Amino acid sequence: MHLLCRGRIKLLVASFTAIILLTWLYLLAGNLENGRSLLLAPCLADTPEARVLERAVLESRVREVEEENRQIRLQLSQSQGTAAQPPDGTYGNQQWGASADTGPEDVENTAEEKNNHTECPRSPTVQKCELIHVACVCAGHNASRDVVTLVKSILFHRRNPLHFHFITDTVANRILSSLFQSWMVPSVQVSFYDADELKSEVSWIPNKHYSGIYGLMKLTLTKALPSDLSKVIVLDTDITFATDIAELWGIFMKFTDKQVIGLVENQSDWYLGNLWKNHKPWPALGRGFNTGVILLYLERLRRIGWEQMWRLTAERELMSMLSTSLADQDIFNAFIKQNPVLVHQLPCFWNVQLSDHTRSEQCYTEVSDLKVIHWNSPKKLRVKNKHVEFFRNLYLTFLEYDGNLLRRELFGCPSQATTESIRLQAALEELDEDDQCYDFRRERITVHRVHFYFLQYEYTPTGDDTDVTLVAQLSMDRLQMLEAICKHWEGPISLALYMSDAEAQQFLRYAQASEVLKNRKNVGYHIVYKEGQFYPVNLVRNVALKNANTPYVFLADVDFLPMYGLYDYLRKSVVQLDMANTKKALVVPAFETLRYRLSFPKSKAELLSMLDMGTLYTFRYHVWTKGHAPTNYAKWRTATTPYKVEWESDFEPYVVVRRDCPEYDQRFVGFGWNKVSHIMELDAQEYDLMVLPNAFMIHMPHAPSFDISKFRSSPSYRNCLSTLKDEFHQDLSRKYGSAALKYLTAQRNI
Repeated sequence: MHLLCRGRIKLLVASFTAIILLTWLYLLAGNLENGRSLLLAPCLADTPEARVLERAVLESRVREVEEENRQIRLQLSQSQGTAAQPPDGTYGNQQWGASADTGPEDVENTAEEKNNHTECPRSPTVQKCELIHVACVCAGHNASRDVVTLVKSILFHRRNPLHFHFITDTVANRILSSLFQSWMVPSVQVSFYDADELKSEVSWIPNKHYSGIYGLMKLTLTKALPSDLSKVIVLDTDITFATDIAELWGIFMKFTDKQVIGLVENQSDWYLGNLWKNHKPWPALGRGFNTGVILLYLERLRRIGWEQMWRLTAERELMSMLSTSLADQDIFNAFIKQNPVLVHQLPCFWNVQLSDHTRSEQCYTEVSDLKVIHWNSPKKLRVKNKHVEFFRNLYLTFLEYDGNLLRRELFGCPSQATTESIRLQAALEELDEDDQCYDFRRERITVHRVHFYFLQYEYTPTGDDTDVTLVAQLSMDRLQMLEAICKHWEGPISLALYMSDAEAQQFLRYAQASEVLKNRKNVGYHIVYKEGQFYPVNLVRNVALKNANTPYVFLADVDFLPMYGLYDYLRKSVVQLDMANTKKALVVPAFETLRYRLSFPKSKAELLSMLDMGTLYTFRYHVWTKGHAPTNYAKWRTATTPYKVEWESDFEPYVVVRRDCPEYDQRFVGFGWNKVSHIMELDAQEYDLMVLPNAFMIHMPHAPSFDISKFRSSPSYRNCLSTLKDEFHQDLSRKYGSAALKYLTAQRNI
């Protein structure tokens, strides 16, 4: 009997030992199979430095198992016939479970709200190349400018393909569609939806908020966005991201089966109703929710009848509230008050609201806690917050960040090639890198980002179809000319500015501080962002030309001041010379002064007097006589009616033509032949060059440009320009036939 008992005890010990070892091996194999170990914290398991630590932990675990086996054997030997239980708390998944995300949803949210930071980042829950959808409502010039900063912050951090959905008015559509088309960011899709088609859905709701009717359009997204789109992140334009948007997208996976909307609690006391006496906000759950960042489960919203539900809620509350104060946010909150089970509360670091008197400072304890910054105060960057300087610097970083650097491919996520990208790649492959003029040819096919109508623009067409737009281009070093030009020319102006992202913001601040520029709404400013080593002068000119909105254009340079009254004089000349039915280019004679301070002549007689006294000169008479000699200044002195002049080699006058004139040839960059080639093509198309007898413009002095310095100092620069001239002549001959041979002959005779 004694021997039988001892045999059973040995069998029991062996069984327990086998069970423990098999369990340990099962855990180890399972963890390794998943590509990471649960023995280490998640943030360490995937790093190379963790291997040594992992080995030490495993060795420690083996020693613990051996010690437990020894204790079991000891207890069994002391207590015959009974089996001892393994000690609690030293074995199993209990100590690892603290770092696992296995708690109930409400417990998890509470913990996140309390801490608002983690010791290490969580493993990504979004698939590597999963497409993330982002929606914004954007209307007008200012919002179109603001949304670019939001997009930059998202692109900077992102690791996933993106699809932006913009609900826009006509202005924003024109601006953003051209911007994204020229930006050409890989793995980014953009779709536009007409806000005008949605206005009837919300126009019946009185709204006091400054956002107007567009502030209500997020309510219509289930209808506006494609029916097969299941979920989307909805953002205000005054948002800045400080992390990868995929982290926010991953929160959709944490929604319960009933939750359809993800929102951050409102961080002001607005919905508590205690801001002032008789303050009566819309109903809300507790402090309410802010709608600057929304996770919308569109598929589920459509299933529960969202469109009908929010309408019924709005109709009911408007009976007593009469209007909304915070646009769509009031209606979202009233809906949630009635249906709290449908909302998933996001941790507040996903919408740190920087308006006055908010609890936003409780959302973060470290910089790493910040996820999304929301400038939801009308004061924007001037808002009161003890950390506002840090937030402002973060915002300015993206505001002035070079958008060209965001044209990077996503590794492991091949993007679908567009027709334009295929064309550009083919053109690039045709270039010979050993060609000494490779850089010039490369510039011709470079695609520059373009932001049309960077500032507010308003233009009302005249009824007589005689309106003329002054067209010019400039860079940062000519900015001081803008105010003077606006004082001399009261008509519409189309300006293309070649600038970096940072310079564009300097220009914005300059324009907003200028009383003259602020009061002129008929000036269209179009930013062409810098890229490459040359100034693409003719590309920039073409941007200004193509964005003129009048039947006629005055092709000028920004360092010229037109005579007072020239705008009205040109409109009369358009009619007098029947430009609507004939091909004419009206030449405005050009003069120059070497004085930085000039008493500007108020008439032709006064100009002639200054010319005789040596205060003024015919333009470039002492440097480049051929450029304007065909104008025939001697005849102009006494002329009283327009007179025709013939084209001559190197003639480059400033002219008024119909808007459908030929564009400038973009092969010419930097200094040299950029205007000469354009006048040559006008002549090839049989435009009559007519000099206006009572018009003039005066060139103001300035320092030489960087490109003219390169032209003068670099023989290779001049050689390449000569090569480009020859190629232009050949192209002109192919395009216009034997009539264009005179240009080649004239060039050879020089």
